[in-house]
Amino acid sequence: MLNRFGHLNAPPAGPFRFIALDVETAGRSISGICQIGLCFVSDAGLMQTYSVLIDPEGSFEAFNTELHGISAETVKGAGTFPTVYASLFEILNTHSLVQHSTFDEKAMTAACARYGLPMITSHWTNSVAIARQAWPSLKGAGGHGLANLKKHLGLEFHHHDAGEDARASASVILKAEEVLGARLSYLTTNRQLTLPFENRPER
Repeated sequence: MLNRFGHLNAPPAGPFRFIALDVETAGRSISGICQIGLCFVSDAGLMQTYSVLIDPEGSFEAFNTELHGISAETVKGAGTFPTVYASLFEILNTHSLVQHSTFDEKAMTAACARYGLPMITSHWTNSVAIARQAWPSLKGAGGHGLANLKKHLGLEFHHHDAGEDARASASVILKAEEVLGARLSYLTTNRQLTLPFENRPER
């Protein structure tokens, strides 16, 4: 089943080489996440995108709604962060994650702190830093934000939808690797899939 931008309504089966993550927030509090978008990237570079709306249990600022189009009415009946996070914890915690800037990791950390939940322990890659390596000439020429990279790289996505922005972040990584002539070695499907709460036998 697909949603507004053709994203999956349930995460696909893995494992994946990496997952790009993006969030949208309802207001001034960074912990008030109202949408999570994920882009699952296979070893062959196939991208599958999933997004889910979240009831932030707080008010929406007009500025934020104008930016991403999500309002209290939009999230009516949606799950809260603890419910959605619980359903995503295992897949997020067992893959390397990509974000564009560090806002998304900070928002997830703040939301976990707000609800007293354990934060995922995955390795995060900032696609802004990778873009700076691949296209240094963009510094002072619009920068390395998604809007400018969209124009420079000819990316097709709807900015400020979490699923779309996650797919854009994943695309930036894949295109940067082409320019740099090598894959990022730490983004690999062979990451050990272990949960922090497992009881491990003593050796």
